[in-house]
Formats: sequence, structure tokens, C-alpha cells
Amino acid sequence: ATDFKITLNGTALSPSIHAVTLDVNANEVETTTFGNTYKTVVGGIVSGSVKLDFYQDFAAGSVDATIWPLINTIGTLVLTPTSGTVSATNPSYTANVLINSYQPINASIGDLAGFSVTWPTSGTVTRATA
Repeated sequence: ATDFKITLNGTALSPSIHAVTLDVNANEVETTTFGNTYKTVVGGIVSGSVKLDFYQDFAAGSVDATIWPLINTIGTLVLTPTSGTVSATNPSYTANVLINSYQPINASIGDLAGFSVTWPTSGTVTRATA
């Protein structure tokens, strides 16, 4: 994982991100009936979240300038494993995310300023291969 391409509302944030996690989960809905000796289940509603670990950047058009105006709104996040062309071996994942948290200042003397966010997805996460 050395060349991820990550954009938020079209703004490239990859140069300021050092870790990313896309998590997609289906609720477990129990369907066990009388007479069953084992629990049975089916998949229910699907949900997701995206975790991003940032190095802070206050430059124009960078991290703070991109995220700050989006707080409490839905943004479009696109994650691609490499900066190359989207393909079967380099799929992109697009998710609308609720930007419900942001920590613009998180630093100690001598440390690199950074922060993490975990944003819930809103609606379907799509996977593209072309």
C-alpha cells in the first residue's frame, strides 16, 4: 500500500493520508424457527465506514481547507489502491460519507500534527473496475 489514490469531493488527499480502512458489514438477521437445532441467519441491511489517518495540512486546497466546510454534510469519497487506471486489478470504491467528526488541531511539541476520522457511509458503496 504505497500508491493509494484518495479523493474527497474531487480533491486529492492521498499525499496527507498514511492509513485507510474501508469497512462494509451486513446486519445478521436471525431466521431460526421451532425445530431447528442450529441458529439460522440471513444478511440484513448493509452499512459501512471509512477510517482515514491524516497528517494535518493547512495549505490552500489541502486537508483543513477541504474538510472544514464539509462538517455535518455528505461528501463523496473515492478510494483506489493505486493511482493507475481503474481496472479489475485496481478497483475503485466510491462512498458517500457523513463528515460528522474532524479534529483540526491535535499536536504536541516536536510531533508531526495528525488526526484520525471514522465516517459512516450513507447509501451504497460502489465498486468499479473500469
